[in-house]
Amino acid sequence: MTAKMPAVFVGHGSPMNALPGSPYAAGWRAVGESLPKPKAILAVSAHWETNGTRLTGQAAPPTIHDFRGFPQALFDIRYPAPGAPDLAGRIGDLLAPTTLVSDDGWGFDHGTWSVLAHMYPDADIPVAQLSLDRRLSPREHYDLAQKLQPLRDEGVLIFGSGDIVHNLRALRQGPAHPWAERFDTRIQAALAANDIDTVAAIEADEDARLSVPDHEHYWPILYVAAQRQAGEPIRFFNQGVDMGAISMTSFVVG
Repeated sequence: MTAKMPAVFVGHGSPMNALPGSPYAAGWRAVGESLPKPKAILAVSAHWETNGTRLTGQAAPPTIHDFRGFPQALFDIRYPAPGAPDLAGRIGDLLAPTTLVSDDGWGFDHGTWSVLAHMYPDADIPVAQLSLDRRLSPREHYDLAQKLQPLRDEGVLIFGSGDIVHNLRALRQGPAHPWAERFDTRIQAALAANDIDTVAAIEADEDARLSVPDHEHYWPILYVAAQRQAGEPIRFFNQGVDMGAISMTSFVVG
């Protein structure tokens, strides 16, 4: 019998965290080593927004370097994990009546590969990436993601990658903005209490609006929070705000 897989959300921060020496990579590696080895990974990254819901369909998805102005060493990285096209039918059934479209035009963006390269450096686990439908509200993302819960009993790791706080216009050297720290702390407490109303209220006040000016980095949190079932623990790691306005706080469900 396959053990229920945990689900993982990571604050991925800068693409530079893909390189050796990242202060957050040790936390990612430790989590990867602590989990049962998945049969497959379903990744939900902040960096793939679409109209509708799509899933990578290739047997060998490409590594996408969806950034600019960074060192060549980042562009040289490849994450050659196999794709998981066999998941498409199962996920399509689970998400019905939402239509799932197989997409051969995307691959593994840096929200996925920059972290998995540390968690699973052998790149030997099949990975499929699910897009974020930009038309959905936070609560609709959560409700859609709840339909994916059976995958955990089938050995699939549901992996979300984004940031609780992500405001590139407020980056700075030095301490975190007070509003960023307050919002990061608020959402951690709400996640711990399984208070989804608070987790989904990303325009509730000025702290929320400053912390989540663009929603795409926040939505993956909802996909992992939606996997939590009654009585399951939640564990936080890599807690804190980097560069003043990017939360690296991450968590494991189960």
